[in-house]
Amino acid sequence: MKKFINKPEDFVEEMLEGIYHAHPEVTHVGEDLHCFVRTTPVKGKVGIVTGGGSGHLPLFLGYVGDNMLDGAGVGGVFQSPSSEQVLEVTRHVDQGAGVLYLYGNYSGDLMNFDMAGELADVEGIETATVVGRDDVASSVMGEEHKRRGVAGIFFLYKVAGAAAAAMQPLAEVVRLTDKASARTRTIGVALSPCIVPEVGKPSFEIGADEMEIGMGIHGEPGITRKKLATADATVDEMMQRILAEQSYDMDTDVAVLINGLGATPLEELYVIYRRTAQVLEKSGANIKHVFIGEFATSMEMAGASISVLQLDDELEPLIAVGANTPFFKHIAR
Repeated sequence: MKKFINKPEDFVEEMLEGIYHAHPEVTHVGEDLHCFVRTTPVKGKVGIVTGGGSGHLPLFLGYVGDNMLDGAGVGGVFQSPSSEQVLEVTRHVDQGAGVLYLYGNYSGDLMNFDMAGELADVEGIETATVVGRDDVASSVMGEEHKRRGVAGIFFLYKVAGAAAAAMQPLAEVVRLTDKASARTRTIGVALSPCIVPEVGKPSFEIGADEMEIGMGIHGEPGITRKKLATADATVDEMMQRILAEQSYDMDTDVAVLINGLGATPLEELYVIYRRTAQVLEKSGANIKHVFIGEFATSMEMAGASISVLQLDDELEPLIAVGANTPFFKHIAR
């Protein structure tokens, strides 16, 4: 294991300390560094709380900021935050308009956010939940409720954050975010494993000449392992899965996210986008917004994912809203 760390067990805390030193616009609740929040809450606005394991920067905490999220519970590497940490964040971000929980479909997160919501309700804090389920490789059509939440949750953050910043009520923020969730599809491909610092060895094995399509961001099994193919052939196979669930015509606008998993050069991500754009344009889609870079990583895993959000007259203006967080800057169009 080659990493710039001190003691593996101190990795998450020292990472958080570095972020707090670098970005005074974010802070933590009380003494718990894992309760990550905006330094200055916005009065009267719906609070948006996310959370999940470390090891995925800029997901989850990297999107806490202007016109996006208000707080995040931060777990250990690939581990859920506790219900107590989520509750502490909830108390801090609640500004009288309720709190939306927005996170990925993983058992630990589901359990701990649900428990935090029950405890918040006892304290008189209204909460609602939207769960990201965008990974088409993790379950078949008709059983979307079983799908994992991966990089496509970024689109949900954009929609929820913009709606809340416009001072929409909690029910409307939920409705719009649910719509974005239903219209988002993602699929990924992995070329190499990652190493959890406290484990100290690769999380899985994959041949030097192999790739796995559909692998999850924690190393969950994909749908096919095969010999490494060209970028175009790989994108074509991935996009077949998305196009099987979304149809387009000349009036269909989409937003596209090309996400690097941690060790994929930006140059390669643009090669992937080139082919993705060709496939989408051939299908009839009009690409309205493009995001390329690292949005949801898996430590140093080599690989990438493609997310497509099918827009409409409600969602497009929300995606276009500018945002400013420690890890993401977006200038409004």
